[in-house]
Amino acid sequence: MATPIGNAADITLRALDTLSRADAIACEDTRVTAKLMGIHGIHTPFVSYHEHNAARMRPVLIGRMRQGEAIALVTDAGTPLVSDPGYKLVRECVAAGVAVTTLPGPSAPLAALVLSGLPTDRFLFAGFLPNKASARRTAIGELKGVPATLVFFESPQRLPDSLADLAELLGPREAAVARELTKLYEEVRRGPLPELAAHYAAAGPPRGEVVLVIAPPGAEETAGADDVDGLLREALGRLSVRDAAADVAARTGQPRREVYARALELARDGTVAKGEEDG
Repeated sequence: MATPIGNAADITLRALDTLSRADAIACEDTRVTAKLMGIHGIHTPFVSYHEHNAARMRPVLIGRMRQGEAIALVTDAGTPLVSDPGYKLVRECVAAGVAVTTLPGPSAPLAALVLSGLPTDRFLFAGFLPNKASARRTAIGELKGVPATLVFFESPQRLPDSLADLAELLGPREAAVARELTKLYEEVRRGPLPELAAHYAAAGPPRGEVVLVIAPPGAEETAGADDVDGLLREALGRLSVRDAAADVAARTGQPRREVYARALELARDGTVAKGEEDG
């Protein structure tokens, strides 16, 4: 059963009716769910079900349902089974012959996708990117060729680093950073990945929960040789060869090694007023 991702009024009438008639509500954090139930005057008892006790609680919940009880499964916010252990409970219920149905409602990935302004005909929700930089870059590389809009959850603290890696590896794809969806300070910042990476590198981590949406490959314009040269001449007027190459590679999506080689040629040919070679 989906619950609001921010605005408590987003819960459905069907959800309120079912929650009030259930024998128990299985939830991630009883304190979070208690606040929502309090707003709507629901007094159904809670059962804690989260990633740390899921293996132990699944047979308990299935046993209760086999005896005829109705259990409502919710998360702290949004739709259960999306990046949480609920799918294992559903899988075991199906295997045990226990009836399962869903009450649809709020979903952060879908809300962000709708607000992003990016293609919605085909999309992939990829959960959270890995914490470690090397694993994160590997994961981005694996998703680079997927012909669909990419949707990620991301923590505010990791957002600047993740955007920097995404800009380097995916190039200037259009993207959107959506945060605090349905809440008072909802914000969607849109732009090419390098632009978003530069913004959050300077501004620092934002507040609130974040969903990141990235356009599919081919949606961006591929920079030609003349475009790269023009960008390099401008960048070399204020940066070293290495930094200028990195900047232009991120902005155009061109291979960094090729851009660096071209930057060296321009600097050595003396076609840049202020450019200076590294070393």
